[in-house]
Amino acid sequence: MTQMNLLHIDDDIIIINKQSGLLSVPGRYIKDSAVSRLAERYGDILVIHRLDQDTSGILVFARNKAALTGVQQQFEKQTTRKVYEAVVLGRVKGNMGCINMPIIVDWPNRPLQMISHTDGRYALTRWNKMAEEDGNTRIELHPKTGRSHQLRLHMQQIGHPIVGDTLYAGAGAELEPRLKLHARELDFRHPVSGELFEIVCQPDF
Repeated sequence: MTQMNLLHIDDDIIIINKQSGLLSVPGRYIKDSAVSRLAERYGDILVIHRLDQDTSGILVFARNKAALTGVQQQFEKQTTRKVYEAVVLGRVKGNMGCINMPIIVDWPNRPLQMISHTDGRYALTRWNKMAEEDGNTRIELHPKTGRSHQLRLHMQQIGHPIVGDTLYAGAGAELEPRLKLHARELDFRHPVSGELFEIVCQPDF
């Protein structure tokens, strides 16, 4: 489908590869979104999870309430497996690491999030270095939790914001064509059949 690569569809779920720049759901001022485009073609679409507008990659929607509940519970119980791929600024030291920093919304500066060790919600990200590229680093990100802007904020906090991140990377980020963050892999069980889905969708950067 136009600008949304359809990865899987059946009577219960739809899986797409969302492009960077497309909202997952309609916003206050922008109505065009992944869910609205799908609804035009397939009828009622129920939102299971979301990706930031600037993040590309695997996104799953439900086509009925039973499927919605079945997949949402897997996200809530953290039984899904999620892998993101990103390019971050600078050369990251070491080959792997773990970032455990609680996150809360930065109310005066919404939609920005911030770290708060007193009021923030638990947020954990593990990372593995893949390669160094032109002075930057390509990494895999394994979020244990799914807080808003978690990966973007966590990488900024360790001094390596994601390339093209206009919210957290500072000066020059807007010169990049896109945020280099992609939801590459997602494992979960089909809400009706129980079949294990191991979806892989490689980034285009």
